[in-house]
Amino acid sequence: MSSIMDVIRGRRSIRRFKRGEKVSEEDLRKILEAATYAPSAGNRQPWEFIIVENEDTKNKLAEAAYHQTWITEAPIIIVVCANEERSASRYGERGRTLYCIQDTAAAIQNMLLMAHSLGYGTCWVGAFNENEVRRILNIPIGVRPVAIIPIGKPDERPTMPPRIPIQKLIHYEKY
Repeated sequence: MSSIMDVIRGRRSIRRFKRGEKVSEEDLRKILEAATYAPSAGNRQPWEFIIVENEDTKNKLAEAAYHQTWITEAPIIIVVCANEERSASRYGERGRTLYCIQDTAAAIQNMLLMAHSLGYGTCWVGAFNENEVRRILNIPIGVRPVAIIPIGKPDERPTMPPRIPIQKLIHYEKY
C-alpha cells in the first residue's frame, strides 16, 4: 500500500478514461465511504451523493457543465451535493453558506484520494450551471450541487503541474 503522501502527490485530474472499464461496486463503496470519514462542522455530515451511470443523464450533465463532453467518457459520475439545511439547523446562515461547502469539499478530497489509491482517475469539476444540474437530477431546494466527479480507469498520465514553493505560502503570526 502506498503512503498517504505518495497518494497525494500522485493524484492528477484525469479527463480521458478507458472505455468499457467499469468501477466495481466494492470500489465505489470504498470511495463513498472514504468521503463520509471527512471532518465536518459539528459532525453535521452535510454531503449527499448522486451516482449517475445513465448515458443520457451523463450527456445532460456534460452540457450543464458548459459542454465539457469529456466527462461522459467516465463509466460513472458522482454529483456531490451539500445539504445546506443540515448545517444550517445547527449553525444558521454560516452553516448554510460556508460550513456545508467546506465539509463537502473535504469529503470530495477524500473521494479523489481513495479513487486514486484504487487505480481510478477522477476530476473535480466545479464549472457547471448549478440550476441546470439541480433540474436534471431533481435536487431539492436546500441541497446544493457542489461538484461533478467523473470516475474511471485513466487513459492518460498527466505530469504534475508546477507548485508554488511552500516558503512563499507560509506566514508566521501575521500575513
